[in-house]
Amino acid sequence: MTRFALSTMYAQHERFTDGAAFARFAVQAGYDALEISHSTPVDKLRGIVEANILPIVAVHQPAPWEETRPGIANADLNLASLDREHRDEALYHARRSIETAARIGAGAVVLHLGHLDDPELIDMDRRLRRRPSGERLEPGALRRKVEERRSPLAEPHLAAARSSLSELVEFAGPHGIVLGVENRIHFHEIPLPAELPALFDGVDPDHAGYWHDTGHADVLDRLGYVPLGAWMQADGIRCVGAHVHDVDGVVDHRAPGRGDSDLAAHLPLIGGLDTWTLEIDQHEPDEAVSDAPDRLRELVSRAVSPG
Repeated sequence: MTRFALSTMYAQHERFTDGAAFARFAVQAGYDALEISHSTPVDKLRGIVEANILPIVAVHQPAPWEETRPGIANADLNLASLDREHRDEALYHARRSIETAARIGAGAVVLHLGHLDDPELIDMDRRLRRRPSGERLEPGALRRKVEERRSPLAEPHLAAARSSLSELVEFAGPHGIVLGVENRIHFHEIPLPAELPALFDGVDPDHAGYWHDTGHADVLDRLGYVPLGAWMQADGIRCVGAHVHDVDGVVDHRAPGRGDSDLAAHLPLIGGLDTWTLEIDQHEPDEAVSDAPDRLRELVSRAVSPG
């Protein structure tokens, strides 16, 4: 039976300053486990761990959250940076996430593997997202322009990302932690589906794999960047985890049922997983968060018994 974990993304409320209060809410809402989001400061994490109410199944790098310097958080660091000093700092915080996962008994760390640090590419994506939220692009329209910009810039960043992944897999191995490389929501971020095989070339699939985020995949599809099915076609890539949430237009992290995603379309990738993390943001109502596990149990039940 599928377990449902609630991400501490939802814990960004003043009433959840004490992590124990969030853990109590999650168990009352019907969740089986928790995931530690990269928005979680160390005091909140400590409260969750000390409460010992629900198991923690994953840590989302870089967690716990902290400022590395005034105005710069560890979540701003880039594992695909071409600046070795910057990438070393990102690796330091990723290793801390792995150590945190090992210390609190989580079996997986979700990785943001980085991005192409190109202002023009980032600006093009930003302009695209200002379009009406429900509007789909004509196939290939702006996507061709963005791809033409991204393609020649990608390889050095991909090489840096591959190097970072290799270093982190080696570090995580003795801790018994599986790494999950998450698909991202912006086109300048890594990876795209076609980049997955090269990223994982030579990586033991028992140690690292792909982490599928349903909302990110839906948004990239709606913006005309990446067809949803492309994530299903990466040969030989093991899916090791999932973030599940709904999408309203191109706004993600809605509670299931509060958007217009076809979550069943993601089942070929995530249907065989034993745990799904619901990554719902703090703007959603408690009732929708509490309804989500039963809603998803029904989805899984229908898929198993379609008649």
